[in-house]
This record gives sequence, C-alpha cells and structure tokens, in this order.
Amino acid sequence: MSASNQCRRCLLQEMTDENDYYQSVVRYRAALPAKKRTPDAAYAARLAFCKACDALNAGTCMQCGCYVEMRAARLDMHCPKEGQW
Repeated sequence: MSASNQCRRCLLQEMTDENDYYQSVVRYRAALPAKKRTPDAAYAARLAFCKACDALNAGTCMQCGCYVEMRAARLDMHCPKEGQW
C-alpha cells in the first residue's frame, strides 16, 4: 500500500509495506519478560478490539499515538478509551 492508500483499520501485521515496523513489534514482544507480556489469548482479544475501534489508523491509536500492537503487548498497559481493556 502506498502512503496515500493506507489501510485505516489495519494492524501493522496486516500491512505489507510496514513489515519492518511489525518485525520491531515481534522482537519487542519476545523481549518482554513473561510477567510483563500479555498472554497470547488476551493479546489477540486486545487487538480484535483495536481493529473494531474508530480510533485505529494504520496501526496507530489516534487517542494516544501509540502503535496498538506494542501497547497491547504489555500486561500493565491499557486502552486509552476508558474501560475497554
């Protein structure tokens, strides 16, 4: 996808042009200590919520500016929309 044709509701893992960014997410999540890493099922649930959220824009949360896959990876992080995850 070109910059003018970005997928608004996509995660980095789904954007082929952004694979270097997604590989950073994979390395970041793998480097997190187990006690700080969101378990796989919870991580998938968090990302599913983000995919359905109107604040997602090309892998970035427009509420806080984070890459949602990085924020969701940490057990101690929360969605900026109160009470979502």
